[in-house]
Amino acid sequence: MSKPVVAIVGRPNVGKSTLFNVLAGEMISIVKDTPGVTRDRIYADVSWLDQDFTLIDTGGIEPESSDIILSQMREQAQIAIDTADVIIFITDVRQGLVDADSKVADMLRRARKPVILAVNKVDNFDKFMPDVYEFYNLGIGDPNPVSASSRLGIGDLLDAVVSYFPEKTEEEEEDERPRVAIVGKPNVGKSSIINKLLGENRVIVSDIAGTTRDAIDTEIVHDGREYVFIDTAGLRRKSKIKEELERYSIIRTVTAVERADVVLMVIDAVEGVTEQDAKIAGIAHERGKGVIIVVNKWDAIEKNDKTMREYEGKIRNVLSYMPYAEIMYISAKTGQRIHKLFEMIDMVIENQSLRIATGVLNEIMTEAVAMQQPPSDKGKRLKLYYITQVSVKPPTFVIFVNDKELMHFSYTRYLENKIREAFGFRGTSLKFFIRERKEKEK
Repeated sequence: MSKPVVAIVGRPNVGKSTLFNVLAGEMISIVKDTPGVTRDRIYADVSWLDQDFTLIDTGGIEPESSDIILSQMREQAQIAIDTADVIIFITDVRQGLVDADSKVADMLRRARKPVILAVNKVDNFDKFMPDVYEFYNLGIGDPNPVSASSRLGIGDLLDAVVSYFPEKTEEEEEDERPRVAIVGKPNVGKSSIINKLLGENRVIVSDIAGTTRDAIDTEIVHDGREYVFIDTAGLRRKSKIKEELERYSIIRTVTAVERADVVLMVIDAVEGVTEQDAKIAGIAHERGKGVIIVVNKWDAIEKNDKTMREYEGKIRNVLSYMPYAEIMYISAKTGQRIHKLFEMIDMVIENQSLRIATGVLNEIMTEAVAMQQPPSDKGKRLKLYYITQVSVKPPTFVIFVNDKELMHFSYTRYLENKIREAFGFRGTSLKFFIRERKEKEK
């Protein structure tokens, strides 16, 4: 089941970012960056009651003049309409209702997506309520008075948001088909890969009804197994501003990756691996998805016996934070190795769902500790008591230790490598949580 996506839309200076940060918890501002992943704070994971969702800030460039503001807001609203399940439209009680608000409200109303109207900067409910009522004139339902900076009304706002999330249906729970997202920069050949896979498998493309996103879901049957491919190449919006377009494609990527089990990260062989590729791959890494790096247009590369090794070196270097990712060299044009994709997808999904018995894990850990002593600090040595796997997709482990502070990142990485040596886990990230247990609890 993929998480719902909620987007925030609003004029400059009405408090979009403040609201975003409050909803995302303090987490966001002090997020520990994954090495190699630059972070535009566009999205965050939010939990409210028992609901988890992905929050997206559509903001971005803050323009000067009012007509540019309107066109920017329309662009943002369009992004929200295309990608989100629920939209938070934020206005400012102190500036009152302005023309741009009404025009954007018209767009949102026509989109037939649930819109929650938030009226911000209401620090005193008694005093400002008459001004809040004015926002009924937008015709998009009840205004929710909030103050993002004083954190007033946030709970009610979130209650309103999650009330629109779909009930988890039996059908969704049981959809076991592997979901594969094809991501990458524009023009790297994402659609041609899907078309080639379709051509080989002769399936009628159906846009699955009821998907709110504009990512196009394509069902492909291969060797009797059904796969759902999520393609983000669906929309090409003409945008005057390169940054907006990049931001837009990243938002699209987040929503596609969110719904996938395995991500095919497509790179153009001729162009090589770029900074933006690293940004896109970072999203899949952070979300703990299976990752296959697909180098397309391999037919266009002059080769000798070292080409592939040198090429792999470059990719591993730029995407150094995901050494587990599988790499494949294909050509959608000639069909070279394209049928091998399914074998690779199956393998990665199997690894994503692999469960390891606790006894076996502890044997590996004991052996690893014997081979390389855990770090110590000021005479205190790290002790590892116990390891167990708590979930899959991605495989997630909890390690109980005497002192969390002593468990350095590098030692966790060392244990991860030992576990990978034993079980492979090719193509999937592993997550580790470190928990403290005092000596006396043991």
